[in-house]
Amino acid sequence: MISASIEPDPIVISSVLKASDLGFTRQVNAHSLKLRLSSARLVRMRLLASYANCAALFDARRAFDGLPDRDPVALTIMVSCYASHALMEDALAVFDRAVDKDTSRREGRCGVRDLQFDGGGARDREHHRCMVDLLGRVGRLEEAYDFVRRMRVVEPDHVVWGALLSACKSHRNLELGREVVGMLVESGKADSGTYVLLSSEWESAAQARADMKGNRIVKEPGCSSIEIHEFVMGDIWHPRREEVYKRLEELNEVLKAEEGYVAKVELVAQDIEEDAKERALGMHSERLAICLGLVSTAAGMTIRVVKSLRVCGDCHSMIKLVSKVTGRRIVVRDRKRFHCFEGGLCSCGDFW
Repeated sequence: MISASIEPDPIVISSVLKASDLGFTRQVNAHSLKLRLSSARLVRMRLLASYANCAALFDARRAFDGLPDRDPVALTIMVSCYASHALMEDALAVFDRAVDKDTSRREGRCGVRDLQFDGGGARDREHHRCMVDLLGRVGRLEEAYDFVRRMRVVEPDHVVWGALLSACKSHRNLELGREVVGMLVESGKADSGTYVLLSSEWESAAQARADMKGNRIVKEPGCSSIEIHEFVMGDIWHPRREEVYKRLEELNEVLKAEEGYVAKVELVAQDIEEDAKERALGMHSERLAICLGLVSTAAGMTIRVVKSLRVCGDCHSMIKLVSKVTGRRIVVRDRKRFHCFEGGLCSCGDFW
């Protein structure tokens, strides 16, 4: 349209901003400024949503602060953006601007009480998922399990059970984790991710592998994308593969020598030798994608990766250290949330 001298209007600009690609979003934003369309509310709102979907927190907040009036839709987008990165203090700060603080907290306490003692006071399944996640985060696993079993208004789905299973893994309660897996298998809601979450040490990983085989569940292969290339584990097809693997080897040496990194081989479910397990972990797709980012972008630039599955515990620990030794901000979006790694820390607080 631009090359044909056809001037787009705010509806066109807002429509193409749905692409949720950061580079493209910034290009469209630049065009909207040149065309003097950036002040249109439709464009401003879509720009905010697009930056939020791209995990561009700084850009999203700048777009949010630039809104002359922040209605519930804009506030919800910004709260969701912070929440997806587990930045709860920032999310609550925005939320407190939207509603009366005392009223919201009082109603929140009532809502929690109703959910706990009435076994499903809220009609929306999302409230139940949030409640299970909340209880799981603070280690009240038995209470969360009892809450799920007493849900009456809505039937617990795989997301609700998955939130509880994730908490069992984080707090290393394998006994309850196995009971949750049993419930998922019995209800036909178990998938490969169910067993991967459970296998937090080698003995349980071996059992998890046997259970998967017995229930004819095949592990979904993971892949990670950066720019226009999608990596799978051990990928050798990228034109710059030699640079990628050299950078990965250099990183491993630095992390072991300077940061004391030790691969969590107990997370590997295959029945193979210890050194083979370490090699398998070392070639996970997200590591290859990050190394491509390191060799193909300027120092200091943010690296953004999209992962099709949940990031494993070893890769999560490794990427934290990579962000520390390289001074890079690394954003990984997995199946569950955004992980913003910076300075050796992750925005999720190691709970995901």
